[in-house]
Amino acid sequence: MAKRDYYEVLGVERGASDDQVKSAYRRLARKFHPDLNPGDPKADGKFKELGEAYEVLSDATKRQAYDRFGPEGVRMGAEAGAGPAGGPYTRSRPGAGTPFEDVAFEAFAGSAGQGAGFFEELFSRLGGRPQARARRAPQAGRPRFRGRNIESQFTISFEQAVRGVRTQLTLGRPQPDGTTRTERLDVRVPPGVADGQRLRLKEQGSPGVGGGPAGDLYLTIRVLPHPFFRRDGGDVTIDLPVTVAEAALGTTVDVPTVHGRTSVRIPPGTPSGVRLRLKGQGVGGPKRDGRGDQYCLLRIVPPKTLDERRRQLFEELRSLQAESPRTGAHWNP
Repeated sequence: MAKRDYYEVLGVERGASDDQVKSAYRRLARKFHPDLNPGDPKADGKFKELGEAYEVLSDATKRQAYDRFGPEGVRMGAEAGAGPAGGPYTRSRPGAGTPFEDVAFEAFAGSAGQGAGFFEELFSRLGGRPQARARRAPQAGRPRFRGRNIESQFTISFEQAVRGVRTQLTLGRPQPDGTTRTERLDVRVPPGVADGQRLRLKEQGSPGVGGGPAGDLYLTIRVLPHPFFRRDGGDVTIDLPVTVAEAALGTTVDVPTVHGRTSVRIPPGTPSGVRLRLKGQGVGGPKRDGRGDQYCLLRIVPPKTLDERRRQLFEELRSLQAESPRTGAHWNP
């Protein structure tokens, strides 16, 4: 079945800016998020389609390949390892896998900018699966050199970044006869990773020369934005709309968190813009001492329309208002 045009999926023009692409994704992802559409069997498929479209159109290299060759160009570019921007690894699907050997978020010092011939030369020395190529016996008269590091990136959802995920990457390896052999690498992404962080997979990069150890693979993680959660480190923020009466009289409302739904109490007289804290309802992680917090940013929403009875009540309330809320403002003498 042919894929829909990614621009059509997001409802943007082909010349749309990065901000327009992101804004369209957030709006539609909020509309079709499975958690917000429990009774719609098509919501999950639509949400995944939106994520796939955003993953391509938000990446300059993938978008350029898509504009020129369509979805097939993105796939072929990823499997062939067309340069350091896309890298030889691409995300395939979530699934079972073995834990990664090591994790590091550090500067990359590798072979960015090397041409395809360089990788053909290195990969022509391979034999077997990635795990079997760590070291060879040194040959007489030949120096041993460590293999080059490889850098690539892949995309996961907001929920996968919070909870962690096992995923499978597809590797296109150039062969001596000029063909490309597809291999897969299982990776475990730990809970709490953030957009832009990198995983270091020890000795999963280019093979060594003369029996030297292989280089490392550095994977930059791109996290899709969430329809309504905003993350800052371990803390999460959502907008919480309330009525005028709820803000004035106080109430308790149910709110979503990244760990499930809970209740938050709104004290009487709470103004718009106040952040209510839910302790420990944020994001955890291996480098964090416990979870962060969730903040509910209060937004007072007046009624869009008023019938005659409600209009009378608001008119009476205005006449009873003791003082203007603008009294004491810096710009108000």
